[in-house]
Amino acid sequence: MRASVLRADRGAGAVLALAIVGATTVVLLAVLALGAALVVRQRVIGAADAAALAAADGASGAIAGMPCALAARVAESNAATLQACAIDGLIATVTVGASVGAVSFSARSTAGPPP
Repeated sequence: MRASVLRADRGAGAVLALAIVGATTVVLLAVLALGAALVVRQRVIGAADAAALAAADGASGAIAGMPCALAARVAESNAATLQACAIDGLIATVTVGASVGAVSFSARSTAGPPP
């Protein structure tokens, strides 16, 4: 009787190993997706800062061109899109966005002369 009970457990280790490999794969894919999303978020923040600086330089006359057009060009060169641009004297405020998969990120930045 005891020998037949031991034979019934054959293959249980393989099923357990397969479950562990599957769970590890799912966790790894989730970590990779999160990492990619964080990279896009940081890229959007940097693009917003650079676009605001370009728009402020355009508003002050340091660079020739329309401030919001300059901001849009800088945002696009950073793989993002300019969502909003407002110029108040020499102060530029821009909102830039990008997405990874179904997740969208946006960042707002202001640049201009010191107060």
